[in-house]
Amino acid sequence: MSISAVVNYAPEKGSVDLREIEKPSIGDEDVLLEVANVGVCGSDLHQWTSSHSWPVNYPVVLGHEFGGTIAEKGDRVAGWNVGDRVVSETAAVIDQNNPMSKIGLYNLDPTRKGFGYGVNGAMTRYVRVPARCLHKVPENLAFEQACLTEPSCVAYNGVVNNSNIKPGDRVIVIGPGTIGLLCAAMARLCGAEVAVTGLESDQKRLDIARDAYGCEPIVGDATEWAKWRDGMGADVIIDTAGISATLKSALQLVRPNGHITKVGWGPKPLDFSLDPLVQKNVTLQGSFSHNWPIWERVIALLASGQLDVQPIIGGVWPISEWHTAFTQMHDKQVVKSVLKPI
Repeated sequence: MSISAVVNYAPEKGSVDLREIEKPSIGDEDVLLEVANVGVCGSDLHQWTSSHSWPVNYPVVLGHEFGGTIAEKGDRVAGWNVGDRVVSETAAVIDQNNPMSKIGLYNLDPTRKGFGYGVNGAMTRYVRVPARCLHKVPENLAFEQACLTEPSCVAYNGVVNNSNIKPGDRVIVIGPGTIGLLCAAMARLCGAEVAVTGLESDQKRLDIARDAYGCEPIVGDATEWAKWRDGMGADVIIDTAGISATLKSALQLVRPNGHITKVGWGPKPLDFSLDPLVQKNVTLQGSFSHNWPIWERVIALLASGQLDVQPIIGGVWPISEWHTAFTQMHDKQVVKSVLKPI
């Protein structure tokens, strides 16, 4: 049986197309997931435009933000049934014996391979998923929102686990993309005052930051907002932009003894001094991916309505219209595109 899939088939720019692939077969510890919805991530766009900075196993089906129902399960899969509503983590391949995996930080296993670049992802009707990656989706949580569990987990890890935000902190989020807006929402849940910075071309996204999440939208320089309280700068800067240069802005905006969390990938080398990091006694923290307990917390936030991702969803397209969905995101017409394979 063949099924349609959005495939990144070569490293050259634009090498993504809708192609026919064979329906996946599963192993004893896997499930076959029938995909209900799959979000388009910025990393999918980067592979489409060949502006990514990670290795890709071509050809590969794109998509790592997904949820659906279990269609089949392997002989050794326990605790799950056909028809269960689930979302999947992204760590499709890990080394269980890696020291990071043994302490539950399998997201930091250097041999880890994820859906959509390392193994086939979910921009198709069926995807093979290790049962260890599954999380139950409550009946009251629609898949359109549930498929955004993954980017919400990226934000949770960056904000809650890696930024130590306290109520009353002034926090600046650089970059109003999906991750930036979700980081801003998480910081608000932590009790912080939050500003989100972007470019003039980001105005629609900045409006969402203000109207949906109660943040201060700033085009350009955020120095005045950063220094409003006592002239020293913001307590925490969360850099979600996809370029390296924004780290320089973060160092200018953060207060002495403050904290910078770098979430966004930027393949270009830095061309400025890190002396302000030393002089200000600033903590610089990287934040990558997520693990089991984060997923459980985020699903609870989504299901309870404490975290509302609907404002960032710009539309749902059938998989046959993937190009429109990608283009809408790439051109900043929407924050997040969602595909529906069936």
